[in-house]
Amino acid sequence: MSCDIWVIAEHTADNLTSGTFEAIGAGRFFSNKLNAKLSLIILGNKIDALIHRFSDTGVDNVYVLENLHLSQYTSDAYINSLEPFIKQHKPSIILMTSTCLSRDFAPKLASRLKTAYVPDVSGVEINPPSPSLQKGGEGGILFTRPIYGGRLLSTVTCKGETPWVVTLRPRAFEKIVDTSKEANIEKIEPTLSPSNIRTIIEGIEKTQKGLGLTEADVVISGGRGMKGPENFKILEELANILGGVVGASGAAVDAGWMPHSAQVGQTGKVVSPKLYIACGISGAPQHLAGMSTSKCIVAINKDPDAPIFKVADYGIVGDVFEVVPRLIDEVKKR
Repeated sequence: MSCDIWVIAEHTADNLTSGTFEAIGAGRFFSNKLNAKLSLIILGNKIDALIHRFSDTGVDNVYVLENLHLSQYTSDAYINSLEPFIKQHKPSIILMTSTCLSRDFAPKLASRLKTAYVPDVSGVEINPPSPSLQKGGEGGILFTRPIYGGRLLSTVTCKGETPWVVTLRPRAFEKIVDTSKEANIEKIEPTLSPSNIRTIIEGIEKTQKGLGLTEADVVISGGRGMKGPENFKILEELANILGGVVGASGAAVDAGWMPHSAQVGQTGKVVSPKLYIACGISGAPQHLAGMSTSKCIVAINKDPDAPIFKVADYGIVGDVFEVVPRLIDEVKKR
């Protein structure tokens, strides 16, 4: 039985997403431990420039599935393109970074294949000597993932048919790119007909300035303690000085102070920056689920008993409207 590892790429017109490189890093870990081939799967249409630009990411193979119906993501088109290709090549593990796209696509793919789905993985342990990925066998591969809003970690394993479909928590795995290795490129044109596509999406491209929440090394988030949308300006000033972006809690978004695209939490974005500063955020489980794996967490809140302090590396008990301006002044002096 083959023991190939696949990474499903997410991309823009001319670039792979940061999370795809993290998934490649995780894939390299699996391939080294399991003595397996690592392949990158890119779906799209007219993406030659993208293919040749990223054929040296350290993978063994790049499989390119091109079709007009793959110009935009729909789960119908992606699954109907991949299913016969997966059954032909029989990979053991399929990896994706955890994003809005993969949260829609990955469980549907696993359901279609009737295989295991493990979401939001933050760590992996492979037990020696070598895990069995055969049908019906316990795998020896242990996946760690947060549960209960990030308050606990669960360790799970899989058994049964492969491929196992796994999504990876953002920034949980290092980007590892080996530019000395040139991949074998193979193009495939899947057969798709309009009858295969039940969903038609009309997209309006949104222009984004600067980094997105999940790509930023610094995230400054505000909650209900900001008292209104106009007060997020001080967070924007601090974020600009630190080279970061501004996020928000679910309460701030529900109040209409910030757009949903800025929401950090269980029903928003999952972030894991080097520095996360929570301003006026109490720390509801739904919010902690989206930021608790940040490398360094600083909490600013007037309530010394706020749950956010339990996950913070540094806590400041004080008025956010006094603390943040002083932080801005101190950073400007450096």
